[in-house]
Amino acid sequence: MSHTVITTTTTTRTTGDGFSLNTGYTRTIPGLLKIGQMLALLIAFLCVRCVRGWPSWAAFQYFEVVALWFLIAFLIFFLMHLFRLQAKMPCINWPLTEFFHYSVGTVLILIASIVAAVNSGGVSALVAATVFGFIATFLMAVSLWTSYSVTCGPHQTGTIALLACYANFASTLKYL
Repeated sequence: MSHTVITTTTTTRTTGDGFSLNTGYTRTIPGLLKIGQMLALLIAFLCVRCVRGWPSWAAFQYFEVVALWFLIAFLIFFLMHLFRLQAKMPCINWPLTEFFHYSVGTVLILIASIVAAVNSGGVSALVAATVFGFIATFLMAVSLWTSYSVTCGPHQTGTIALLACYANFASTLKYL
């Protein structure tokens, strides 16, 4: 059985007061995925926000709220990794928290994008918003897959792995 080990190098800047900035995170795959998700959600939100005369007000209000919520959430996760704040809060299982957030976000953004696509009425800005919604959904699904392999481990199988993932999930929910 062959195993592959991938190592990454990150650049960290530290000031005299213990503040550290992980600039290397922006060049990693999770960092690039978060940047892509934030950009796609920002563009989708702005496309919906700038349109006058929505064909379906309720559908695009839902799309707007979901896009803005996850844009802010991913910005918070990005800043937490960039400033290494998750190390200062060890009581929270951050990989499992991100996995849970990605799973909920993927489903909600997919539903919002489908509803928005059906109700766009040929308005070009709304069509663009739904396209960027689907792009964000795809990027979140990729992040969900990569965070799953980090959270539950790529080589665990069977009942023991399921119990380990459930125990991690339950301990994370206890602190939320």
